[in-house]
Amino acid sequence: MQRGVLYGVLAGALWGTVFVVPRQLAEFSPLLLSSGRYVMYGLVSLAALVPMLRRVWPRLTRADLVALVKLALMGNVLYYLFLASAIHLVGIAPASLIVGVLPVTVTLLGRRDHGAVPLSRLVWPLAMIAAGIVCINVDVFTAAGEAGSQTSVLTRITGLGCAVGALVCWTWFAVENARYLHRNAHFSGNEWSVLWGVVTGALGGVLWLGILALPSGWVQETVPAARWTTFWQLNLVLAIGASWLGNGLWNAAAKRLPLTLSGQMIVFETLFALLYGFIYDHRLPRVLEVAAIMLLVAGVSWSVRQHAGGPEDTAHGDGIVPEGDLPGIGTEKRAASGDETQQRRTTA
Repeated sequence: MQRGVLYGVLAGALWGTVFVVPRQLAEFSPLLLSSGRYVMYGLVSLAALVPMLRRVWPRLTRADLVALVKLALMGNVLYYLFLASAIHLVGIAPASLIVGVLPVTVTLLGRRDHGAVPLSRLVWPLAMIAAGIVCINVDVFTAAGEAGSQTSVLTRITGLGCAVGALVCWTWFAVENARYLHRNAHFSGNEWSVLWGVVTGALGGVLWLGILALPSGWVQETVPAARWTTFWQLNLVLAIGASWLGNGLWNAAAKRLPLTLSGQMIVFETLFALLYGFIYDHRLPRVLEVAAIMLLVAGVSWSVRQHAGGPEDTAHGDGIVPEGDLPGIGTEKRAASGDETQQRRTTA
């Protein structure tokens, strides 16, 4: 349990960096940023796959490949396209308000899975998380005062529909990815992340080719060559950190946590995105932002305590952090195993 929570927090810290890069590459379209990131992620994953290919390839089944394509398409490509479209049509605040309820939707969808605690015990933690998300979005509305009040009703409905589509995509991905990892023990979290990255890279390559096939200027305006160098450098950083390592840590967390808890770990992406935003903007958080952070941390901490003492799914290694690297974890298991062995010898 403790390991799973730590991995979830670290994944959120890495995923939060994704929100800074678009600010640094403002002249590039979301479609190009998406395809560029996924192409780099695929190349990094392919390089990571080569040393383990001999042991991974015999275990890869057709069902695994189908699952990887579905997860990559829903959790990466379609999710980002829906989200980028929603932000373009209705702005950041409404889109983030809808997508920000992910911890609640994932928890509700996974409430009947193995290891889930009764939903009645999660009412107050979920309420605190929801209140924190509301605080974040109220602050966005009151502080930013986004333009676009003249937007047509049809455009707003379309934008909100895209935001709901993004929410559906990531909710489905989070639940199905965790369930597939729980059902299939033949891949570690790191191996699964690498395979997922290769498939995502292939989809990103197809998307890139589609962009190239379109007439010039349809997707991306002309930018200086130096900015293209920065574009690929930052996408390489995202590919290694946020995509490869971040997804590997998330898969490791998903193997160890019930869905009702792993779904709530997603809030750490929001928290770290806020932190990085404050640093990037050189400012301190406002009152509502402080309240949101406190509510989110308190809600997740409360949920962790509600899950404490339950069965811990540690049957599968993650391939990233070896056993015993965290204080009190691994060493206790080995000590207990030694005590049991000694007891059996004494009885014999």
